[in-house]
Amino acid sequence: QVELVESGGGSVQFGGSLRLSCTVSGYSFTDKCVAWYRQSPGKPREGVAFIDTHHTATYADSVKGRFTISQDRSKNLLYLQMDSLKPEDAAMYYCATGGPYVDRPLYFTGGCGYKHFGKGTQVTVSS
Repeated sequence: QVELVESGGGSVQFGGSLRLSCTVSGYSFTDKCVAWYRQSPGKPREGVAFIDTHHTATYADSVKGRFTISQDRSKNLLYLQMDSLKPEDAAMYYCATGGPYVDRPLYFTGGCGYKHFGKGTQVTVSS
């Protein structure tokens, strides 16, 4: 059974930084995709950072140049370094795992279907 647990959220001021972590169990990163999504109240969940099966990282335009996704495959850990945070970055952040051949994914981006999500970690940014 796949389990994802996020940590590292909190409250920061405009321009501050946070590093989110995600511990993944019951899952191998080999030939799989990983991602970070976020959701604000009243808005749909959006993907912000992705690593595909070729280990290529891509980002939503809104976070490009400010966020960095990385993974430690040997430890099944996923990270999201968030710098130059803005109030519009405030949201619940979720890590996700998936792959090219996921059955009935909840989201599909960049050739990867995402089906498993953690419960999220809250990020608040004050102006």
